[in-house]
Amino acid sequence: MAVVRGRAWRVGDNINTDLIIAGKYKLSITNIDELSKHAMEALIPGFAEKVSKGDVIVAGRNFGCGSSREQAPLVLKHLGIGAVIAESFARIFYRNAINIGLPALECRDVHRISDGDILEVNLASGIIRNMTKNEDYRVKPIPPALLEILTEGGLVSYVKRHGRLPW
Repeated sequence: MAVVRGRAWRVGDNINTDLIIAGKYKLSITNIDELSKHAMEALIPGFAEKVSKGDVIVAGRNFGCGSSREQAPLVLKHLGIGAVIAESFARIFYRNAINIGLPALECRDVHRISDGDILEVNLASGIIRNMTKNEDYRVKPIPPALLEILTEGGLVSYVKRHGRLPW
């Protein structure tokens, strides 16, 4: 998982967890396959059917604000989203994403990325390569302990493999 490659899906600022997966579904659907069918539907109709493995969500400020629904990053990962890149994240979403193994990267240059651009994200080097525009962007480095969790596919996988937390 050191490199993620896929299409950029642009969304704006203050995308809350209800826009990622609405509470009306989260409370009534427990099957992850069924729940994931409704991911991002208020923002991008048909998103679940259109997204491909490795695709990247690119957002503005405060992505994942609102309630602390772990289902929000979980449905994105289940659909194959390779990473979420945003100018900033709500802290609870950021930790939930890392804990389930979904890379969440902060980047000041998100405004340079257009919907549909093909991105190559190197988690180890902290470089996003925009293949469409032939540009590189730096991301805020992921702390080493959190990178270890991502490499293992999430916190539970990490602990199962190592029998301890990474710090």
